[in-house]
Amino acid sequence: MDIPTPLTQHSESFTQRYRRYMRARGLAYSSEKTYLYWAVRFIRHRKYQNQSDIRSDDISAYLEFLVIKRNVSPNTQKTALNALVFLCREFLKLEVEDLAFCKSKKAIKLPVVFSHSEATAVIEALDHPFKLIAQLMYGSGLRLNEALRLRLNDIDFNAGTITVRSGKGNKDRQTLLAKSLYADISKQITQVNLTHDRDLSNNLGEVYMPFALARKYPNHAKSLHWQYLFPAPKISKDPRTGRHLRHHIMDRTMQRRMKLAIAASKITKKAGCHTFRHSFATRLLESGTDIRSIQELLGHSDVKTTQIYTHVVGMHHSGVISPMDK
Repeated sequence: MDIPTPLTQHSESFTQRYRRYMRARGLAYSSEKTYLYWAVRFIRHRKYQNQSDIRSDDISAYLEFLVIKRNVSPNTQKTALNALVFLCREFLKLEVEDLAFCKSKKAIKLPVVFSHSEATAVIEALDHPFKLIAQLMYGSGLRLNEALRLRLNDIDFNAGTITVRSGKGNKDRQTLLAKSLYADISKQITQVNLTHDRDLSNNLGEVYMPFALARKYPNHAKSLHWQYLFPAPKISKDPRTGRHLRHHIMDRTMQRRMKLAIAASKITKKAGCHTFRHSFATRLLESGTDIRSIQELLGHSDVKTTQIYTHVVGMHHSGVISPMDK
């Protein structure tokens, strides 16, 4: 699901040409899928028959339809807006004037956060390697897929850092590596090494290589440092290329384990894997880390996104006491 589908180079279909354009622009694969999804929905809703029929003036009407008829959230409407402006302005080279449309009401939702005791309880309810994945999300502020896609060469024990490659927005960043996890990560690397040696002995051992690295460095796909830190238990056949690869643990597998661990911990919050990332930021704020440093560690492009965590900790550090407690 996170590996780009191969393109038909000589196809003149709209979707293939649009995909080729987005990849030439270097968009993340997740963005490519999202932008294509909204382009197709827009075209179908407006009943365009040809590319020349598409009009940027229709964007406003479609965005209002999403709010009035579909009752979408503010974030969904914003995603559709970004996707359609990119389609018309960047790909189709159409003029996009100031868009006037009914905006979905912005509801301020505070992130759900574990207390430290809750976080450790959930972590202890997980078995290996899911426990270590959760520890990295909590200790380093990783998104779920960022943790699952880690390769051995992303871990730097000397610097005490983790390098996140092609994170959200297709950006790289570095974040903290908790010293308390050094021993467990070293054991995991040893296990990956053993698994990789076994795969090589069976004439396997390849992993997916991003972008054009597979052609530029054909031997790297079988090298140890490119192996996933959390490899899948079984070899799988890539339906796009037909090659047999060892991918990483799938996100839905971790999500199922997390759901069971939260239930076993008797936690009634609406929590999931991403709650560990929220909890990471909240703990740093509580310990006095400045907001700019947290922004960099989380990989937020706008500090306003990071500032939502100040609302979470502010109530507990303002000294306000409930009347019931007096």
